[in-house]
Amino acid sequence: SISLSPYLSKSSREITRILDTYKIKYEIIDISVSLKTFQEIRMKVSTLKAQPPQIFNGRDYCGVRDFEMFHKAKENKEILKFLKME
Repeated sequence: SISLSPYLSKSSREITRILDTYKIKYEIIDISVSLKTFQEIRMKVSTLKAQPPQIFNGRDYCGVRDFEMFHKAKENKEILKFLKME
């Protein structure tokens, strides 16, 4: 089983809060339920060091190798650009 650190848990909650605020539909994929899912996500982000949370728009990888990227997009009111929706 994979447990989230308090930082990762807080980051995940912040991301879902922002997506809800913008009324953006999303799907949460729990990588702790299967090793296959965990490995698929790591392959999609092209690094074995990837940790949750990660954001995709369909097949397009948006981030978050570093939560600061998402936070900066939020602060600059560029969430839709970050999520490749504009």
